[in-house]
Amino acid sequence: MGGNQTWITQVTLLGFQVDPALEGFLCGLFSVFYTFTLLGNGIILGIICLDPRLHTPMYFFLSHLAIVDMSYASNNVPNMLANLVNQRRTISFVPCLMQTFLYLAFAHIECLILVVMSYDRYVAICHPLHYAIIMSWRVCTILATASWVFSFLLALVHLVLILRLPFCGPHEVNHFFCEILSVLKLACADTRLNQLCIFAACVFILVGPLCWVLVSYTRILLAILRIQSGEGRRKAFSTCSSHLCVVGLFFGSAIVMYMAPQSRHPEEQQKILSLFYSLFNPMLNPLIYSLRNAEVKGALRRVLRKERLI
Repeated sequence: MGGNQTWITQVTLLGFQVDPALEGFLCGLFSVFYTFTLLGNGIILGIICLDPRLHTPMYFFLSHLAIVDMSYASNNVPNMLANLVNQRRTISFVPCLMQTFLYLAFAHIECLILVVMSYDRYVAICHPLHYAIIMSWRVCTILATASWVFSFLLALVHLVLILRLPFCGPHEVNHFFCEILSVLKLACADTRLNQLCIFAACVFILVGPLCWVLVSYTRILLAILRIQSGEGRRKAFSTCSSHLCVVGLFFGSAIVMYMAPQSRHPEEQQKILSLFYSLFNPMLNPLIYSLRNAEVKGALRRVLRKERLI
């Protein structure tokens, strides 16, 4: 690279540009949310591992979702908390790109796991007699493995396209972590190919799966209405409504973030939406599944009862 184009070695994360007193309050608040995220998802994961009654395909995929949520939050939030209390908010460029790569990979995995969970509920409710055959452990393992492998490969494509660009500044990222759209603003070259790849990935990872989920749940709803047993109808609706809440929160915020027209303050919009699905959504997932799922609450009571007996 010639002229003024140089490979930047460090960038500054501007984060939330607020008063120092408010930064301290936000640090404490986000620390509590992050703790609840790890604790809630950790409890869900532990319950699924300890209770044999939850060793079913639905909870197998839910355990993957818990792992992804903890990893997703841990990739962004600790660095954000450190920046809120530290005046020196620099990060080396290589760790910055690694943060971007992991952020994309975990986001893709969550999308695909949510789609697989909707397929699992569709088979369980619409084809109950063939459920054990269709959702065998071999099929579940293949679906989970494929979701992880494909997501990391797609994130790797984004990373390779970023690495082909020359970066010559500015050295400031107007975000609290190295989000891909903010990182691309550091490039001193045409990023239209990167933008096109991001849009294509959004169509493939967000719009396509969301349409599949909506079609699946339309058929699920029709099947639930045909269930004769009131208890069976209530149980099916409770489980599916929990999953639909999680799908709506995640896909809705992601589509607004990457596919909706930009507002007059795009950087602030990106920060708020990124905060939502980096911290709030992973924290809400275990609450939604535990508060609206009788099997999870029953398993938690059984585990606590065993602990008291010991």
